[in-house]
Amino acid sequence: MTTTSHLTSAQSDLIAGLPPSFRWGVATSAYQIEGAVRSDGRTASIWDTFCRVPGAVVNGETGDVACDHYHRMPQDVALIQDLGIDTYRFSVAWPRVQPGGRGPANPAGLAFYDRLVDELLGRGVDPWVTLYHWDLPQELEDAGGWPARDTAYRFADYAMLVFDRLSDRVRSWTTLNEPWCSAMLGYAYGAHAPGRRDFTAALQAVHHLLLGHGLATQRMRAAATRPVELGITLNLGTAAAETDSELDRAAARRADGLGLRIYLDPLRHGRYPADVVTDLAARGVELPVRPGDLEIISAPLDLLGVNYYTSHVFSGVDEDGRTEDADGNPVERAVPRGLPTTAMDWEIFPEGLTDLLVRISRDYPGLPIVITESGAAFDDRPDETGFVRDDDRTAYLATHIAAVAAARQAGADVRGYFAWSLLDNFEWAYGYDKRFGIVRVDYDTQARVPKQSALWYGDTARRVRSGGSA
Repeated sequence: MTTTSHLTSAQSDLIAGLPPSFRWGVATSAYQIEGAVRSDGRTASIWDTFCRVPGAVVNGETGDVACDHYHRMPQDVALIQDLGIDTYRFSVAWPRVQPGGRGPANPAGLAFYDRLVDELLGRGVDPWVTLYHWDLPQELEDAGGWPARDTAYRFADYAMLVFDRLSDRVRSWTTLNEPWCSAMLGYAYGAHAPGRRDFTAALQAVHHLLLGHGLATQRMRAAATRPVELGITLNLGTAAAETDSELDRAAARRADGLGLRIYLDPLRHGRYPADVVTDLAARGVELPVRPGDLEIISAPLDLLGVNYYTSHVFSGVDEDGRTEDADGNPVERAVPRGLPTTAMDWEIFPEGLTDLLVRISRDYPGLPIVITESGAAFDDRPDETGFVRDDDRTAYLATHIAAVAAARQAGADVRGYFAWSLLDNFEWAYGYDKRFGIVRVDYDTQARVPKQSALWYGDTARRVRSGGSA
């Protein structure tokens, strides 16, 4: 049993009070761990292309090999079982299953996920499928990408190829992972694939990502021959005003609008927030909504996946006292609280997770929630055996799980917590420079060594499931 001295007695009691039915999972994504990018008929994704843009990724690194999970999958599934984890959330690589993003399924690609699901079930681990974790087939980006309406329909077709093959054994399905990142980091800020910088295109992508979710959800629901749970995963946080000034409150409202409400309002209420639509119009942007779209987007959900890493405080004034940026848009500046940070320079603020979950349950009631990602990168230092005593990551997980338990106590319907990530992996534009894993990966040898955080997490999961103390 690893130490929980970083928890207060009240936090320990909160975790111990989680029900035995609470899900304890780990999460990964295909491009970050699989490797084998040219094997068995897989074609290029936008990340394969983006990684080869000079300066796009730290050290010019790629996911070509990553953790070689494609060839080491049984070993990795055995590791999940050994740790005592009951749920594994993984993503399916679109260009592995449907090369080029159109046409029939690639049998060899689907066969890999067939084997993965069978391996998980054989070891008593529940498979949780994410259909899209950012690896758009390059051919679809060449045809316009997510700003093009047709991509939503291509996604629904692809989703059904996977669903038809795996739904006899997989109950839990997530359509999209973090559409904010796909749209804004990929199309507005250029920090992620495909590396475009076009705000209007990014907002078109927001709508078409949500439309793709709705189309796929409708088709999967209609095709299901056994009970399934269909949902979407959003990356969310709280947006607070630095002061009670009108400028700061407006900045926080705008951040909340484009970070949370522009997704949850159409998903749950069948409409985009009026203030967000007005703000976008002031920037000359109109969401490409067609008749019937919002009914499709608001197709009933069985669950909401929430990815939480941090929360932010906002000011409507920049460091030089200006209230507009160079393009004449209102300033929206994130202001540090002065809290400890992770290796990503993200402030550690578990209280924000409690506040977020209570708020979602209040504003979007009746929607069961699972924390589908939460974790932290730190500068790990392995000993001579490869073991990492990561007190900082263990504390992060413990305090955030306690924050979930506090939200449940306040009435939020939260049913699970999935640690990000199972393995150290390819961390997108950061390459292999940042380590989020609860299991260390030696990229030279591909050896896996569970860190202290993994041992604590698995031990805690076992104790809670058995009704014992955490």
